[in-house]
Amino acid sequence: MNRTKQGKAPWRMLTAALIALSLFAVACGSSDSDTASVDTAELDQANAAAEAAEERAAELQAELEEAQSAAADAGGDSEALAEAEAALADARAEADDARAALEAAEEEAAMAEEAMEDDAMADEEGRSITVALVGNDNITRMGELAAEFFTPETGIEVNLTVLDEQTLREVTTRDVGAGGEQFDVVQIGMYETPQFGANGWLVGLNDLAAASDTYDIDDLIPAVRNGLSVDGELYSSPFYAESSFVMYRADIMEANGITMPDAPTWQEVADIARQIDSDEMAGICLRGKPGWGDLGAAFTTVLNTFGGTWWLANEDGSIGEAQVDQPEFAEALNFYVDLLNDAGEDDAANSSFNECKTLYEEGRVAMWYDATVAASLFPEDVVANTAFALAPTNVTEASGWLWAWTLAIPVSTSDQDAAWQFVDWATNADYHELIAQEDGWRAVPPGTRQSLYERPEYLEAAEAFAQRTLDAMLAAPIDNPGTTPRPGLPGVQYVGVPEFQDVGTRCTQLFSAAIAGSMSVEDALADCQIIASEVST
Repeated sequence: MNRTKQGKAPWRMLTAALIALSLFAVACGSSDSDTASVDTAELDQANAAAEAAEERAAELQAELEEAQSAAADAGGDSEALAEAEAALADARAEADDARAALEAAEEEAAMAEEAMEDDAMADEEGRSITVALVGNDNITRMGELAAEFFTPETGIEVNLTVLDEQTLREVTTRDVGAGGEQFDVVQIGMYETPQFGANGWLVGLNDLAAASDTYDIDDLIPAVRNGLSVDGELYSSPFYAESSFVMYRADIMEANGITMPDAPTWQEVADIARQIDSDEMAGICLRGKPGWGDLGAAFTTVLNTFGGTWWLANEDGSIGEAQVDQPEFAEALNFYVDLLNDAGEDDAANSSFNECKTLYEEGRVAMWYDATVAASLFPEDVVANTAFALAPTNVTEASGWLWAWTLAIPVSTSDQDAAWQFVDWATNADYHELIAQEDGWRAVPPGTRQSLYERPEYLEAAEAFAQRTLDAMLAAPIDNPGTTPRPGLPGVQYVGVPEFQDVGTRCTQLFSAAIAGSMSVEDALADCQIIASEVST
């Protein structure tokens, strides 16, 4: 009896507090409801009020049960029973009001959250990034898919600047190194990434990758990840990775009674090329276009396995004495030039990856030594007639290069978040699924993720070259590419020092002239020795 009479006032106090809190939540959330714009603080207030209301509702239920118990205790006392029932009726009415207010608060909180999501999407609209890319089939396709899928999904427009390899390297090095704001994302390689990262020019990706639900940094092939990292920090994300090998027309070899060794020497390759060379079909295609990453890449793998090197290394790893005037260097360059003159493609001095790919697909060359990624770009009928051999050697056990075309974010970008969204989208395993869906599993950019080489669909579709590509990459002698220690960071088809970009480009202009016949090999070597000596210490 006394418990019921005394409990009526607390009931009303609790209910009033509940209603006040609920109305407060509505007020907080509805101030901007007409414009569907609610900021984070307002949403937090609405959610907090809703939580408080839920707690009060639980207390209210307990008080209801207490009032019911008091009514039962009244027994046959009609006056007490009537009073208890009246109190109970009041409590139930007030509880209904409280629950209605709670529902209103929760509804307003949901509206506020939805408004924030709408605002976030609206903020994305009108955002754009500028991306510098190299012009090849894999990259061109990625640009097409970005317009079709990435931009509609994110609202971020992607403006592409597509350049040839040499121009891309010059432009990105100049812009990124100077802190320019021309690009939000740049495509660079394994040569540039550790140097740019060490200089503080690139955004580190470890934390961004860890926060991503899609990226999975641990899925990257270790050799590739290590080559793109400085002190454990990843500075660019690989789009595709590659080694080098010999691609050859199996039908042509069979027709001529020739068996290509699985791991040939350069002399064996040269002998076969000269044997099958004809007016209709060149024996081999090799890069002859100037550029440290064009002719310079292919030639340097030959140089390594012939026992030559560009420079000796000082004890501290800096550039030592230039070695262009040494017999091994002369032997390698003479071999390269003679092979192209005897059995190489027409206009070899202007040929690089794209030109050789076209010639090979058109049946105008029987062999091609170049990047393993080429196999994933061939039409089906070309793959069907193509076999693969490891990169040729001479005095070393292996000679294939290791390279990755990657996407990196300069620290000077004005929109790091949008840049990372693009990098993540273009280089995670979901992109592999997208390519497979659109173009088939054989077209997936290879060499970056371990999971790709665990997919039965990929291994079946790329049976002709998948395992060979992986084997070549794992065998690439990146830490010991030749017979002599070299300065700078590890690398096979390049010397990992900033000076190589200029020296390699200037010297390959001379070597290309020798291939074209406008300069002797001896003069090219002599002039290159002078250029290489300019940076010796």
